[in-house]
Amino acid sequence: MELRAHRFKSAVRAALADPDLQEAMADNRRFAAHVRRQVAASGGFQSLRDQAKAIKDHTLAHLDHYLETYEAAASRRGVQVHWAATPEDAQARVVEICRNAGARRIIKGKTMIGEEMGINAALARAGLQRVETDLGEYILQLADEPPSHINGPAIHKTLRQVQALFHQHHQALGRTHYLQDPADLLAEARRLLRDRFLDADVGITGANFLIAEDGRHVLVTNEGNGDLASLLPRVRIVLASIEKVLPSLADAGTHLQLLALSATGQPLTSYTSFYGGPLDDGPEECHVVLLDNGRSEMLAGAFRPMLRCIRCAACMDNCPVYNWVGGHAYGWIYPGPMGSVWTPNLTHLEGTRDLPNACTLNGRCKEVCPMQIPLPDMLRELRNRQWQRRLVPATTRWGLRLWAALARRPRLYRAATALLARLMKRASGNRGYLRHLPLAGNWTATRDMPAPQGATFQQRWKQRKQADT
Repeated sequence: MELRAHRFKSAVRAALADPDLQEAMADNRRFAAHVRRQVAASGGFQSLRDQAKAIKDHTLAHLDHYLETYEAAASRRGVQVHWAATPEDAQARVVEICRNAGARRIIKGKTMIGEEMGINAALARAGLQRVETDLGEYILQLADEPPSHINGPAIHKTLRQVQALFHQHHQALGRTHYLQDPADLLAEARRLLRDRFLDADVGITGANFLIAEDGRHVLVTNEGNGDLASLLPRVRIVLASIEKVLPSLADAGTHLQLLALSATGQPLTSYTSFYGGPLDDGPEECHVVLLDNGRSEMLAGAFRPMLRCIRCAACMDNCPVYNWVGGHAYGWIYPGPMGSVWTPNLTHLEGTRDLPNACTLNGRCKEVCPMQIPLPDMLRELRNRQWQRRLVPATTRWGLRLWAALARRPRLYRAATALLARLMKRASGNRGYLRHLPLAGNWTATRDMPAPQGATFQQRWKQRKQADT
């Protein structure tokens, strides 16, 4: 997927003006509230978080050991493990496997790491036919769009839009009736996909976890398509990134509980499958492609905690910014708070400078993250690096310098803020708000600015202390 994060501001304006997107995101806000209630009602959630964090921190501290252990164990099961330093390396490896297998038809499950690798475009360039089997991804394949959410890829689509897509694309298959009921749409997709599952030569899926001690990988879904894509084709390709490895089966159990609770509010997903290789569960060939793509550099720096991420989407589901602008506005694979950290690290800071600033620093993402990733701290660190590399607009730099100069002179600061408070109160005409304010046009363009009541906080605090004595 082409990096378009530099268009974030214009994409946000378009998203806020899109009535269909706003309708769809309102549904997601209600879903996020439901998930939080389910998590709050579950017992022992904080204990699970602490256990999972400790496991992952230990694993990352010895990542080379556990990756080598996983490769050796997987090889004993007949799995071929391929290492890819870049997305281009991963693309070449996947295309080569498909060609060597003489593949004509490929079925694919939802995989965000596959999006990061650019597998869909690579398969298309190689002339290989791909069919998405996750319902949300299938809808997006019809729409020719990337996912906007890491768990619910098509949450930005309304029911009306899905109905229209099915009607438009399925007429060529002899389906002329306009389907309206969601159950009918689902049944239609199932009928069309059934033959694709049976005819496929290669199945491509992601992996939620890799288990070092026995070489298996874990796949969780709520639709079951991942199991069909893994078991029916004669060649299986599993796409994963290097931080997905865990030491043991017991460690995977801890993370599975957290993943389901944080993603959907379920105690466990509908399908939780543990796969080995040709010596275990069916395919003639099984390949695992492991992507680095900058993660080794993250491992050695301030952004190592981001590698604890289990892709539950809790941070974005509870982010007030994401829930209004949707995922496409972020301009790359990963949206929301986690994407605002992942994208600059996996691409470059220059073309993504709006993302770390697309945050109110309210801290809700850190509060709900099952892996206790300090997302606000890392967003601040990215802002600091932008400042050091002079990627911040000149107006912002001068504004902060002026503020710092005032803050270092307490008497001048108190005098200036007291004068400003009185002027703003007078300008409000006793309405209590300002419709326009110099240097704050972006704020007042969409909302009113609350006006001071005439005194600063410091003045009121001093008055209160005097009254108490």
